[in-house]
Amino acid sequence: MYRTQIDGNADEGGAAVRVAVLGASGATGRLLVEELVRRGHDVVVLIRTAGPADFAGAAWVVGDARDPAALSELVAGADVVMSALGPRRGDARLHREVAPLLVAAMRAAGVRRFIGVSGAGIDAPGDRKSRRDRVISTVLQRVGGQSVEDKAVELQVWASSDLDWTLVRAPRLTNAPASGRVQHSAAESPRRTSISRADLAVFLADLTGQADYVQQAPLVATR
Repeated sequence: MYRTQIDGNADEGGAAVRVAVLGASGATGRLLVEELVRRGHDVVVLIRTAGPADFAGAAWVVGDARDPAALSELVAGADVVMSALGPRRGDARLHREVAPLLVAAMRAAGVRRFIGVSGAGIDAPGDRKSRRDRVISTVLQRVGGQSVEDKAVELQVWASSDLDWTLVRAPRLTNAPASGRVQHSAAESPRRTSISRADLAVFLADLTGQADYVQQAPLVATR
């Protein structure tokens, strides 16, 4: 079955936590940071070049996502680690290489909760996708090449860890405003095949205060 919101609307009014964010400079990442800051969380972002004006209300660590030292500094003291890392042109191994480094950094720091973004074209054990989405996944896996494989390997890395991970499998992303209507399920296809970045950012932020979808990869879409 699918639901249309995280039960209890999560962190709105809940306790503030320290959240470490990768991929904050991307379109989805910026919206995520804004949402986390708006909710009163203590946010620290990983950026490759210093630009504090770009992330009002957030602290930052300068470094690369493949740098173990930067990751260790980023996750130190965090309650939750989040990643909105998107694909980089010409870099088809980003996610599979960052994931084990991040797992190691989190284990060393004693941080258990991870929330990240994957793609709806990635398959997960137990999926009950609709025929439409099975076809879409097959096509994406064939034409997406190494970038799709990269995300699939990333899922395997997290699935083999003992951490409390969630990888949200998002379909086509749009720049529409937040609707507040997100369908999500651990295994079943939502009715639609897109989600606004704003809705995705809110959904991700909601998960910071919940135990929903721990060690699962939910499928989501704007309703």
